[in-house]
Amino acid sequence: MSQIQQQAQQQFTDFATENVETYLRFARIGLDSAERLVKLQLETAKTTLEESARAAQTLAAVRDPQEALALRSKLTETGVDQASVYSRHVYEIASQAQAALSQLVEERTTAFNRNVVAGLDRFVKTAPAGADVAVAAVKSTVQATAAAVDSLTKAAKQVADFADASVKAASTATSDAVKAAAKKTAAAA
Repeated sequence: MSQIQQQAQQQFTDFATENVETYLRFARIGLDSAERLVKLQLETAKTTLEESARAAQTLAAVRDPQEALALRSKLTETGVDQASVYSRHVYEIASQAQAALSQLVEERTTAFNRNVVAGLDRFVKTAPAGADVAVAAVKSTVQATAAAVDSLTKAAKQVADFADASVKAASTATSDAVKAAAKKTAAAA
């Protein structure tokens, strides 16, 4: 086998290995996120069941309508707080998975661009005279594409950061509003 064939075979093997590793990382990110979501759901279901049992026992022991109204307000506030915490945890898991996937895509794009440029450099060394202009144009296109992807990645991160801050603010505002309403209801009773 000639040296060129060996190099081509080695490049193909390296390419296949990199892709398998990328797919495995992608699968791990997905499975880790799914595992965290399932764990969160099970913990939430268990907590909700325990809280519901306690609330039913407490409600069964209530003898005064005023006490029933106060208990209802407290249960509503607790339920909204738990839903808010659950939503935040789901959002965190999704955000972390999205960040890990974005990083993986960015790494692969960078590696691909680097490989294209290296391949073009090798091609220029063996190419006929005048091919360097075409290669320079392709390199320029690859660099422009890399810059565009980098800009899009930065913009997406800014949007994700803004969304994260908005979700946290909305969650806090909702919880505060329910607490204020519960206090008004309790005071009116």
